[in-house]
Amino acid sequence: MKIGELAKRAEVSVRSLRYYEQQGLLESTRTPGGQRVYAEEALGRVQLIQLLYAAGLPSRTILALLPCVATGHATRDMYEKVRHERASIQRRIDELTRARDQLDDVMEHVRRAGLTEDRAAPARV
Repeated sequence: MKIGELAKRAEVSVRSLRYYEQQGLLESTRTPGGQRVYAEEALGRVQLIQLLYAAGLPSRTILALLPCVATGHATRDMYEKVRHERASIQRRIDELTRARDQLDDVMEHVRRAGLTEDRAAPARV
């Protein structure tokens, strides 16, 4: 598929796909006219890259992990890197969960004080 189609299907920009390719995260072939063409599997790879970026992993770490994803085989170093990144994500999830729970407590306190979401004053920035 061409770059525009992949971008649309993956819901990313063409610029992002070019960046992924520049970083070695994604591969394409070229038509005789020089247009990038991607295999169907590129869609899943782009979606994974997006998830890993959203989780806070830098491109160099993603690049190190992708061979494990592609082949199902990993070296001890790759496995440890995956384990480390997973633990880091879990810590962030735990922190966000605590923050959400604290906000729930604040909202409950506000409700008990007689305010509802309909009557609450707009937040000041």
